[in-house]
Amino acid sequence: MRLTGEPSNEQIDDYNDKETPKKRKTIYLIIGALVLIGAVSFFLLKPNMMPSDYVGTTEEPGIVSKKVF
Repeated sequence: MRLTGEPSNEQIDDYNDKETPKKRKTIYLIIGALVLIGAVSFFLLKPNMMPSDYVGTTEEPGIVSKKVF
């Protein structure tokens, strides 16, 4: 079934490795920027992902480090 007004694959500029170098560079820049944003946000949020070693509060400490015996 062929729709009227729809271009065929051969009529599309980007089909079969026929894209322009400008479009290819734009895609590479977008991918690079997204990877960079992901890496920066990961390293900024990484300290917040680590749980604190201290268990308990000052009123009720959770773990006593002294040996009883």
